[in-house]
Amino acid sequence: MRIRAFVPSDLASLTELTIETFRPFYEEAFRPLMGEVVFAIQHGNWRDDYRQQVAGLYAPEHHAYVAVAEGEDGIAGYVAWSVDPDRRHGRVVILAVSSQHRRRHVGTTLCEHAFEQMRLLGAEIVEIGTGGDSFHAPARALYEQLGCTPIPVAVYFRQL
Repeated sequence: MRIRAFVPSDLASLTELTIETFRPFYEEAFRPLMGEVVFAIQHGNWRDDYRQQVAGLYAPEHHAYVAVAEGEDGIAGYVAWSVDPDRRHGRVVILAVSSQHRRRHVGTTLCEHAFEQMRLLGAEIVEIGTGGDSFHAPARALYEQLGCTPIPVAVYFRQL
């Protein structure tokens, strides 16, 4: 596996990977848990939301970067991060690993790469977030294995 910088021709593949990675969360976890009204308002256009978000992840002029993991069979995953140099603060914006490359240290390698790049850009701390549901359990385990400390946060929704 090789880690490389994002190139514009990656955009379609990364967008597709993101949608496929997070589809089970939105369609199999969040929708049944919250019901159709909350789902429709909060995440009803989640695919389009990702299309827009992924297109804006790489913006070096705004201290936003993307690295891609390539395997022999193509893109295995990617990580996007940003740095606020004045606050010495880095943040992992998104991490996505294709289903066939999970449990092969792709996520670990991508995070470690992003952390090192953040250090080189002056960050002294990193923020990385994920959900508290069962879909996101592997991400929580990864971040804790990387030495990140979780803080309890609760988000609530209710139909009015």
